[in-house]
Amino acid sequence: MLTDPRLTAEVELTVPFHDSDPMGVVWHGNYFRYFEIAREALLNQFNYGYRQMRESGYVWPIVDTRVKYRESLQFEQKIRVRATIEEFENRLKIAYQIFDAVSGRKTTTGYTIQVAVEENTQKMGFVSPDILFERMGVRP
Repeated sequence: MLTDPRLTAEVELTVPFHDSDPMGVVWHGNYFRYFEIAREALLNQFNYGYRQMRESGYVWPIVDTRVKYRESLQFEQKIRVRATIEEFENRLKIAYQIFDAVSGRKTTTGYTIQVAVEENTQKMGFVSPDILFERMGVRP
């Protein structure tokens, strides 16, 4: 696991009404939206958000994902979503943790895996492009 604090971002959110069912429980698919908000904050930390990815000639589709629901989220619950880069040499694996912002309890874990695809050729790379390493300020 990588320990560089620049490779982690955290956002705080309040669960909106439209994310929950009539009982106030968050629908399972909405957790991926919370992951996405944290992932975008993380990538923007080193100026390689989705707009910059595309401008560099690459798109980064998600090819695998997982989520483990440890405790349900509720309407109006304040949460913290943490995104951490775990792998970047050949693919971009980002791990997520969701915490209740009041108690600090971990409610959810998961990950996404993205790969670099050249936009012009639609060819998937087996090694992440140099622009990713440059923006992150790291070398594999």
